[in-house]
Amino acid sequence: MNMIESVTTCLSKYFTFEGVATRPEYWWFQLFYFIVIIVGIVLDGNSTNSWDRNYYGYWELIFTLLFFIPAISVSCRRLHDLGKSGWWQLIGITIIGLIPLIYWFCKEGGVTSKYSSE
Repeated sequence: MNMIESVTTCLSKYFTFEGVATRPEYWWFQLFYFIVIIVGIVLDGNSTNSWDRNYYGYWELIFTLLFFIPAISVSCRRLHDLGKSGWWQLIGITIIGLIPLIYWFCKEGGVTSKYSSE
């Protein structure tokens, strides 16, 4: 799966929180999301002030909100591919919780579980 296939798949499953997502689908979409946010920062002219989180430009905010739900849904589907509930994303709120999430997102999936839509 390449970036274009991943982005079209994730956007076509905008509100789909069931099923599974492969590693390439997840990581290509996350790279796309990161690039889009960077483009938003540059379009806002906030690239020199991007670490000041008291200011969000209009483009950055629009792009963040537009692709937030697909990012959450692909993360949920990726966790389903590992046999875990999508609610495990919430541990990412803590700094310590990011470590197992990154490990799980990098781990090879394909586990047949109650979350896979067969």
